[in-house]
Amino acid sequence: MNTYQLIVIGAGPGGYEAALHGAALGMKTAIVESREVGGTCLNRGCIPTKTLLHTAELARQAREGETFGVTAREVSVDFATMGRRKDEVVEKLRGGIEDLFRREKVDLLRGTGQILAPGQVSVEGTVYTADHILIATGSVPALPPIPGLEHAVTSDELLDRPRQLDSLVIIGGGVIGMEFASLYHALGCRVTVLEAMDRILPNLDREICQNLTMILKKQGVEIVTSARVTGVERTGEESCTVRYSFKEEERAVEAQLVLCAIGRRPNTQGLFGEGVAPEMERGRILVDESFQTSLPGVYAVGDVSSKIQLAHAATAQGIACVDRLAGRTPEVDAALIPSCIYTSPEIASVGLSADEAKAGGRPVAVGKYVMFSNGKTVIQNSPRGFIKLVAEPETGVLLGAQMMCDRATDMISQLTQAVANRMTVAQLRRVVYPHPTFSEGIGQALEELEKKLTK
Repeated sequence: MNTYQLIVIGAGPGGYEAALHGAALGMKTAIVESREVGGTCLNRGCIPTKTLLHTAELARQAREGETFGVTAREVSVDFATMGRRKDEVVEKLRGGIEDLFRREKVDLLRGTGQILAPGQVSVEGTVYTADHILIATGSVPALPPIPGLEHAVTSDELLDRPRQLDSLVIIGGGVIGMEFASLYHALGCRVTVLEAMDRILPNLDREICQNLTMILKKQGVEIVTSARVTGVERTGEESCTVRYSFKEEERAVEAQLVLCAIGRRPNTQGLFGEGVAPEMERGRILVDESFQTSLPGVYAVGDVSSKIQLAHAATAQGIACVDRLAGRTPEVDAALIPSCIYTSPEIASVGLSADEAKAGGRPVAVGKYVMFSNGKTVIQNSPRGFIKLVAEPETGVLLGAQMMCDRATDMISQLTQAVANRMTVAQLRRVVYPHPTFSEGIGQALEELEKKLTK
């Protein structure tokens, strides 16, 4: 039978979670995938990056004498071993997803899916029908029209074949660029970051960007902002030259490899048959509050349609969309999405920032705690970081949080829960934090915020 209630195109975080949720709610469900299940996040993004970052950070600590009993002479980085470890993690998680498909009776249709009409999907020449079609095809690396950029690699390519490098130029100081800067610096590589904007991570709290810039520069990473790349040239078998302009001055930097990390674009190539296309904006599929496209019965979630390109955002949207299709009220607030960056130290944020409040003319109270006196930070010799909390002055309701410290990506969920449920600072202050932990910093920041609210 080629008839389903729900067909999902794309088995990344948005797609496979939506398919499993649909099956759990009793829908006859199929999912279409032309490559490995798990999508970019599992195979060429989040998981491989974080696996390599973890290994690289251990190597950096050992190389700098931060790990007890290890000296710099004893440290070596075996990229073959790192690659095998990455592959082991990815294959284990990928196998887990396929097991869930079998257990929940989700049909996995391998091949390229194309929407022929509302309710019709072709997979390698076989036509399937469905009451609802959910597009979750994700994104691919964006490549700007820079002369010679064919000599550079993308994050997908670099993650497929991690390698030892003496030097690396990264075009783009956003999330992807800064994570790779942290990764390769930790492995002893000379890293140069070229960012066109006036600061790295331009969409985040300004203090976070300034602090990370200071830390990385102190460690030896070269960061050049307001740098417009004009060309890339191959200057040797193992070298490239990147030319860029800075304050009307023409400059050049040479490296063994060039990484283009300026962002990602929606993946819609070949997705729609002739005469079939939803409304789009700059390549992004437009959807309404129910994730419905302009095509009847066709929905879209994740990077292909969302301005927020995060795996957990895609998952939340996919589950919320399927809930609506099943006539249920979504339990997850897909609008409140925490952002996580796995640099050293980690960065995490959610909700309103002080910068956004100031730009919008909205009065807020801000409590900040610098982590230099936090016991766990001292024990682990972690880089200087901070926790900043933003609240509504009249009610004391927590509106947002910005964190730059070890374990920030784990701790942000607690504060996301508080913002989602409009908890007040007084309510949050009732929590006792265990000692010694990084999370004690949240309590200290709340204490500072309470002082601001009671002035």
